[in-house]
Amino acid sequence: MATPKIWWLLSILLATSSNCSATGPPARPSRPQCYRQCDEIGCAVNIQCMWDPKPDPKIPTNYILHWEPANSEDGHTTKGNSSSGVIPRDHSNFGELRVWVQAQNQHGSANSDQYDFHTEDIIKPQPPKFSSSDQEQLEIHWNTFCGQLSIGPCDVRYRTEEDRVWFENETGFHPSYSLPDAQPNTVYEFQVRCACHTGLKSDWSAILRIINAESVPVGEVDVWSDCGISPTSLDCFLTWKNLSISQARRPILGYRVRILYNDGTESVKNVSTAEPSSQFMCDDSKWCLDFPLKDVSSVAVSAYNALGATVPSSLVVPKTAGKKPNDQPIHLNMNQENLTVSWDQPSPFPDNLKEYVVQYKQAGCSPGRGFDWIKVNKSQTAAFFKGQFRNYTAYQVSLFSVSNSLQVRLLASVIEYSTQSTPSAVPVFDVTSIGTTDVTLSWEPVPLSKQTGLILFYQIGLDGRKVYNISASPQHEGMTFKLQDLRPGQDYEVWIKAVTMAGPGKSATKSFKTKKSENGQLTAIMLGVLLVVFSIVLAVFLLCVCRRENKVCPLMSQCLYDKVPDPGNSHIFSHLKHQFNEPMGWICIPTEPQPKISLLEIVEKTPQASDGLTKLVVRDGGSHMNDDEKEDAVRDESDRTDHRYGKQAYSKMVDSDEEKDGCWSSLEEQDIPSGYERHFMPSAAEILEL
Repeated sequence: MATPKIWWLLSILLATSSNCSATGPPARPSRPQCYRQCDEIGCAVNIQCMWDPKPDPKIPTNYILHWEPANSEDGHTTKGNSSSGVIPRDHSNFGELRVWVQAQNQHGSANSDQYDFHTEDIIKPQPPKFSSSDQEQLEIHWNTFCGQLSIGPCDVRYRTEEDRVWFENETGFHPSYSLPDAQPNTVYEFQVRCACHTGLKSDWSAILRIINAESVPVGEVDVWSDCGISPTSLDCFLTWKNLSISQARRPILGYRVRILYNDGTESVKNVSTAEPSSQFMCDDSKWCLDFPLKDVSSVAVSAYNALGATVPSSLVVPKTAGKKPNDQPIHLNMNQENLTVSWDQPSPFPDNLKEYVVQYKQAGCSPGRGFDWIKVNKSQTAAFFKGQFRNYTAYQVSLFSVSNSLQVRLLASVIEYSTQSTPSAVPVFDVTSIGTTDVTLSWEPVPLSKQTGLILFYQIGLDGRKVYNISASPQHEGMTFKLQDLRPGQDYEVWIKAVTMAGPGKSATKSFKTKKSENGQLTAIMLGVLLVVFSIVLAVFLLCVCRRENKVCPLMSQCLYDKVPDPGNSHIFSHLKHQFNEPMGWICIPTEPQPKISLLEIVEKTPQASDGLTKLVVRDGGSHMNDDEKEDAVRDESDRTDHRYGKQAYSKMVDSDEEKDGCWSSLEEQDIPSGYERHFMPSAAEILEL
């Protein structure tokens, strides 16, 4: 049980806490928001300002609205209630105003943040009023009142009667809005707010409720073809989008596809949305025929519900591969969430243009996957895609024109990435041709589905000395490059790298050796032949030197003088080295100092000799021989054969110094004239005539 002392302490604490909570200045008000209201007649001259007071209910608080010109300190005040105040016209003729709110109580005051504005920028219209609505199209219209000012942009928000969450959209300057994908037999609520050309947006309008009724589907099915990563390919697959809910009017039961072939035949296929055929593939929003349109001339697709069907939407299939795109540039802005495509109108503008089609295709995806398109009015020059675009993945973005006769023409096509990285090494790199001073290199680019960035060019390096930059266009074909000014028979190492915006990638390396020069080989052969010839000559020379005789070398004689008589073989000139210019005499003929001719033998045929014997005539002295001895001497000399040379020996001259003591004493030592002397030397009669 509490004692009186404890009760006394508790009363003091309660009094103290009560005094602490009641004392102190007020909380700061929010920054004021000021505007000039406009209606059908015009805009008000007084300025309305509002703020959040954040009052303390236990302490009375007064609020004072302050304003002054932004370039002056001549201020004014007016008292207001807890959340609003008015600046009268006589004080609002200034162009720029500065406004703030002050809160006061018995413990102090607090000021809000200041608000600076121009009096013409705070015009605020009244909330718009709905003028009409269309239940079939689920479309609303409204009016905005800005007095003498022009109407500005508007915002629309809607929700179903069961859903309390608003969905807001901007409508721009158009005073109407059509709800997309509206559910049939559903009640929708709409609100609108607008602004004048300058100033603030109005408050939200009153709620408009509309019931979306069921009916026959309207509009046309959006039909297109998926030709893969190459827009000019003939391997195209029919694809179309689901009809929107607002166009369907009630659940779509299926699609009817009429196919007309080139031979004039046709077939009709019904695609049920409840149980789709195995010939069709679908995802959440698109359908795709699972066979190409090679033999198809045109197709038509219509959607139907329980009450009827749409008008068939036709697509003409090209019979030949599409042409390469024109030079019309397109501009892309791509990130992970959005893709914006823009282009310029062609000049001159075609008269039969119906619309543009912009599409993108993810590399490596099957037909109908990673693919989307938008059909754009011919007066527009931009298209916007919203989706999840993968990093380091190639997307082929293409622009087409469609004529009134449904003829499709490709205008431009480019590769784009949301995010790029350095590329991988080329899968194939080889040396296809090798010469003496040049080689041809070939390589295959990385497949587009595996590229992580747009390849700008290739770098080729040779032994770390020189780097070549090679254009990467076209992207999908094998490429070649010729290296020149190389050295014959030299080993080289070459590498190649692909380069993207993120930088160069990994390199692929190849080694090769150039061929040897044919001129060099011919020179080597000639040098070898000359070396062999020189060796033979040298061997002959050494052989002759080592086997020196009184006659010319046998081998040399046989090789060089086989059919021409050699005067060196004559005994008459054997010792006349210094009197005759013998070319090869110095090689093998032994030299003898100062040879002398002391006795000349003259052989003369005697006409009276019937047996053909020659008569030996000796002048300048000597012995005489009888006829029988002469005949024997001639026969011996004629029959004698030089076994060394295989020839008959010629006569020789007898040195007087060697035969002083009877050079004619012996017939066996006497030289008889040979055929050489008889052919080349003067006869005895010719000498006697001298």
